[in-house]
Amino acid sequence: MFGARRTVRIETERMTLRPPTHADFRGWAALREASADFLIPWEPLWARDHLSRRSFTNRVYWAGRSIREGSAVPLFLVRCADQSLLGAITLDNIRRGPAQSGTLGYWIGAPFARQGYMREAIVALTHHAFSAMDLSRIEAACLPENNASRGVLEKAGFKYEGVAQSYLQINGRWRNHVLYAALRSDRRGRVQSEQSYG
Repeated sequence: MFGARRTVRIETERMTLRPPTHADFRGWAALREASADFLIPWEPLWARDHLSRRSFTNRVYWAGRSIREGSAVPLFLVRCADQSLLGAITLDNIRRGPAQSGTLGYWIGAPFARQGYMREAIVALTHHAFSAMDLSRIEAACLPENNASRGVLEKAGFKYEGVAQSYLQINGRWRNHVLYAALRSDRRGRVQSEQSYG
């Protein structure tokens, strides 16, 4: 059973996707701080202690517990060539029973954006979710104006499904999001994301 596994490790062409460890703190904090201007417009408001060791320690414990319980799969993107931390991807809100679905979230450090790393990670984690976890549907959402995020989802095979009003608080404000999904057995035709999203 997936929930009984102790860890998850996914190898891609250029990266290892693995859970965060306490030893990742310095690299994570440095990358988040250096990428703050790049990330903050697209993320929930950072807590005052967002970059603290205590906050990161809580993340590591949450990641381990979530994987053991089967409720989420939080992974760091680590480049094989030099072991650099590039960003993170999380399959969260995993729902079993009739749903068999989960929600994807991700971020990439500013120095590593637009180099195909996140597309590679999304494809790998989605494949893992369908094949190893027996999920049927993976969902993702982003701000309508976040063309980079929309583009990477579409390149990874996700299809546009619509808009959710006041979906998440981003940078302190309730914001509408466009919704995407990938299905294990996808018989849908191509859905153009250029449709009106209000």
